[in-house]
Amino acid sequence: MKVYLKGIGAIGPGFENLDALAGSLQSGSMPDFESFPRPQGNMLPGAERRRASPTVKLAVEVASQALLSSGLNAQDLALVFASSNGDTDTIHQICETLATSERFVSPTRFHNSVHNAAAGYWSIASGSMQPSSSLCAWNGSFSAALLEASGQCLAEGIPVLLAAFDTPFPFPLQEFTPAGKPFGVAMVLDRNPENSIATLSIELCGEDPDSLSGWEAMRSDSSAARAVPLLAALAKGGEVVLEYLEDLSLKVGVTPCAFATAAAAGAAGTRSPGGCA
Repeated sequence: MKVYLKGIGAIGPGFENLDALAGSLQSGSMPDFESFPRPQGNMLPGAERRRASPTVKLAVEVASQALLSSGLNAQDLALVFASSNGDTDTIHQICETLATSERFVSPTRFHNSVHNAAAGYWSIASGSMQPSSSLCAWNGSFSAALLEASGQCLAEGIPVLLAAFDTPFPFPLQEFTPAGKPFGVAMVLDRNPENSIATLSIELCGEDPDSLSGWEAMRSDSSAARAVPLLAALAKGGEVVLEYLEDLSLKVGVTPCAFATAAAAGAAGTRSPGGCA
């Protein structure tokens, strides 16, 4: 199937937006893997921002970047949010509380613990009443989200905001789950080619997932970071094979339209005309 990329955002170790990551990918210099920006979730209303966890703020911030670069209205976008671990800090805090004699879980922590919490916060912040899906597929979560978002986009005829994000668990769960560093990526997909950044041609395959020379530590760190080969391909095109299920991968053909121009325009809050044929 073929969809068109209208907007994109990324946040991870050593970079706070797609421009910073693209610069590192093009120069071959690794960002500082030990540093991480602290998203504030500024799109959230004040009361919701105070209740939001770092995981929710990461999801909202990276989704905001993709929305801004797309030039579309949040109210027009269906949602597909994906995370392998969900809200890690909240789940850890609940586990700690349940291990005490009182076992009292605060309503706010319970509210944040459900897997669709981030999508719910986004819907509140954006005023979106469009359909929302929240999913998990372990290390294949990004690929599962890309398949789901593309299918919805084509079947329903509306643009879809995809956001994949992971934050690490504190000890001891960190030893057993994906994600050593926070990472988030978001994309706005549409079946209309106008003002698009790239064409994505997506199919299932039995090939081994691509590694990324020099970037393998980041790519393999979390389910969301499995998108890094696709982000790298946006600058020059080509095919990438992304991790999905044990014996099934996702092949994505990338045909850039105006990646550098659109990324720069998105960072400035404007759009440049253009698109894919």
